[in-house]
Amino acid sequence: MKTYISIIIFMLAGLGTITAQNAAKFEFKAEVIDYGDIQKGSDGTQIFTFKNIGDSPLNIENVYSSCGCTVPTWTKSAVAPGKSGEIKVKYDTDIVGPIRRTITIYSNADESPKAIKIKGRVMEPIN
Repeated sequence: MKTYISIIIFMLAGLGTITAQNAAKFEFKAEVIDYGDIQKGSDGTQIFTFKNIGDSPLNIENVYSSCGCTVPTWTKSAVAPGKSGEIKVKYDTDIVGPIRRTITIYSNADESPKAIKIKGRVMEPIN
């Protein structure tokens, strides 16, 4: 009886490993984008590019920002293994001061949720 239970446990553990290997996986060119010092009213758009280095299609279900001042848009179609996608982030540069925002990605990837970040500082225009 103990042998049968051991065999069943071993098979279930092996099945979990096989399932984990067939997952989608993000590989970002950069997980943090630094705007540096930018002027008030300048273009606040940055693009995070990623590649699916997993074994199955990557589907992004939703992307949230830590603030309403940052609006993300993303690749809506499935990203096949070996292919690339992007998450575009537009920060409201009418807000003067430091930029420290987290963008959270919900997907079918092995690491979900996944956090990426923007940082920098919006400066008053020099007259």
